[in-house]
Amino acid sequence: MPKPGRTGLNRLFHAFGYSWLGFKACFKHEAAFRQELFLGAIMLPCAVIFADTHLEMAVLIGSLFLVLMVELLNSGLEALVDRVSDDHHELSGRAKDLGSAAVTVALINVIVTWSIIFVPKFTN
Repeated sequence: MPKPGRTGLNRLFHAFGYSWLGFKACFKHEAAFRQELFLGAIMLPCAVIFADTHLEMAVLIGSLFLVLMVELLNSGLEALVDRVSDDHHELSGRAKDLGSAAVTVALINVIVTWSIIFVPKFTN
């Protein structure tokens, strides 16, 4: 029989606490996350100010949050690989490279999304 766990608001409260610990750890240990957070803090107000519609604003802001989400997952993956072994292994390197590639795709998504929305606005 499965062990009963936390439910309802108690579960949500504890889940938020664990999430906060993850944010703090990523901020403390990952320079890339700090850089992306800094750029996001600059770009988010631009999205709010310059978007013509709520849909544009949502797409612009969503692209920024996607970068942070992928970076959090990549950082978790790298921490897990490092925890398993410090020895060089082809699969460990591949896992880290794939995580890095995912972050790069998310960053390209920001560039493409923001270009599609803003280039026509400022070139006409």
